[in-house]
Amino acid sequence: MPAIALISAIAVVAFQQLVEWRFGPMGIVGLLFLTVGLKARNHTCSSIGAVILTLMFAGPAM
Repeated sequence: MPAIALISAIAVVAFQQLVEWRFGPMGIVGLLFLTVGLKARNHTCSSIGAVILTLMFAGPAM
């Protein structure tokens, strides 16, 4: 069980670093909203985070 927790923690930190490196502060804000919304079971907060991350991943429309 500790190995699974360690692997999942490493994956979360790696994903967070990837988002911060690629998308900067706005990506961290989106990830923060999504994480807090999921932990608090607040659908509005998690939806805001998901929308921010989706817009960041999609990039500018051409």
